[in-house]
Amino acid sequence: MVMTFTRKALVGAALIVLTAGSAYAAPPPKVAQTDKGPALVNAKGMTLYTYDNDGDGKSTCYGKCAVNWPPLDASPGAVAPAGYSLVTRKDGSKQWAHKGQPLYSWTKDKKPGDTTGDGVAKTWHVARP
Repeated sequence: MVMTFTRKALVGAALIVLTAGSAYAAPPPKVAQTDKGPALVNAKGMTLYTYDNDGDGKSTCYGKCAVNWPPLDASPGAVAPAGYSLVTRKDGSKQWAHKGQPLYSWTKDKKPGDTTGDGVAKTWHVARP
C-alpha cells in the first residue's frame, strides 16, 4: 500500500508536533523541602540539579547526558523572574537556569523530594534556592 500526503496535511502534522512539544515546556522552578533541605523543584515537585561542567549561562549536557538529566525546558516566550534566566541550547530551545546555572532533573528520582542525583560523578548537585 502506497500512502501519499498532501503538503497541507504534512504542514498540519508538523504544527501539531510543534504545538505538542511546546506544551511540555516547564514554568520557572519553585522551592520545596527535600531530605537535603530546601531545593529547586519542577512543576511536578521533582528535584532539580546543576552540573559543574556547565559554564555560566551555557549547557554542556547533550546526547546521553540529556537523556539521563533532562533539561528543564522553557517555552520560547518565557520571561525569567528575578534570580532566573534562560539559556539557549544548541538546537535553539530554551532552558531554565538559576543564577546562571542551567537546571536539570534526574531520571532516577522517582517521587517528589527524591535527591538521588546529588553527588553523581561528583559533578551533579541539588539546585539550591
